[in-house]
Amino acid sequence: MTQETSEKVPDRLDSIFSLQKELTDMMNLDRYPDDTEGRVAALCTAIIQEAVELQRTTNWKWWKIPVPFNKDEAKEELVDIWHFVIQASIELDLTPDDILEEYVRKNEINRERQRTGY
Repeated sequence: MTQETSEKVPDRLDSIFSLQKELTDMMNLDRYPDDTEGRVAALCTAIIQEAVELQRTTNWKWWKIPVPFNKDEAKEELVDIWHFVIQASIELDLTPDDILEEYVRKNEINRERQRTGY
């Protein structure tokens, strides 16, 4: 085993969590709610608003003349959503490992629902 392979390489999601924590440490949080429920509620609102911004990059309005899809703009809006989802995860004390565990658990439920005609 080489030194490169024996050293723990940070997981991508761990890296994203670290970057989010660093960003949060830079922010003025005077208006950020004091309690977990309030913070999660505020983050839900932010996620919804960013999802609307992402939707606006698409031609979902069938009654309008379509414009070329701007994939770069859509990616930026999606990453904005990721910022708030990661922050909500942090607020709920979820680690990247917890997220994987919950994802696997819920994915199996969803697969079972598909097998049984949910």
